[in-house]
Amino acid sequence: MDTELNAQPSLLQEDSQNAELAVVVRGLHVYYGARLVLDNISLDVEQKQVTALIGPSGCGKSTLLRCFNRLNDLIDDCHVQGQVRLFKRNIYHPDEDVVTLRRQVGMVFQRPNPFPKSIFDNVAYGVRLQHKLGARELREVVRWSLKAAALWDEVKDRLSESALKLSSGQQQRLVIARALAVKPSVLLLDEPASNLDPISMLKLEELITELKSRYTIIIVTHNMQQAARVSDHTAFIDQGRLIEVSDTRSLFTHPKQKQTEDYITGRYG
Repeated sequence: MDTELNAQPSLLQEDSQNAELAVVVRGLHVYYGARLVLDNISLDVEQKQVTALIGPSGCGKSTLLRCFNRLNDLIDDCHVQGQVRLFKRNIYHPDEDVVTLRRQVGMVFQRPNPFPKSIFDNVAYGVRLQHKLGARELREVVRWSLKAAALWDEVKDRLSESALKLSSGQQQRLVIARALAVKPSVLLLDEPASNLDPISMLKLEELITELKSRYTIIIVTHNMQQAARVSDHTAFIDQGRLIEVSDTRSLFTHPKQKQTEDYITGRYG
């Protein structure tokens, strides 16, 4: 990756975090109405590492992911018990500023969701809401973000064109650039490659590997090969419970739980 990406534009720099753990989850229960969706989850997420959440459909992976930026608050009758700490801060404390939290914890969804605006305006959108930057400074941030998302060379001459003209793979990288522009500490990826062709998937996986030098990344994926390729740690979730978590190599080669082994070898269910 371009060496100039070692430093984001200085206008958006913040104090670095020194804690080794980015996210600490303890005794987390999530209910949709009376239905228990996550049952007593405890998990540590290391800084500047990729942590993959794997498990069958409906097991609670995406629900857990949404706990990290409190998107579950938007779901009717969703109730959360337990503790989630982001860089030692309890994000479910009554005084927590959820808007600030969601700037610090960026999220990319399964389907790319570019705004019906130009490529430039898509990346600049969040920055304009948070900072009063001059035109030159804003261009610098947009350029940096697109380069960080490995998209700059493909769109640098098309910044005024609609983002909707981009391919699905390019749109997904654009959405990542939009998230990076506001300088998050943590990046959440919810099945980001499930709708991409193999070439676009490979580019996205390469991007994830490059980004982890600066960001903590948590990815939900059904693709176990993808989890094995991009993640440093993997957590297996089933029926709302955390069955096993380990470094990725150990979990895939020497799982400790039979339930995990059955899942990764295709004997699950």
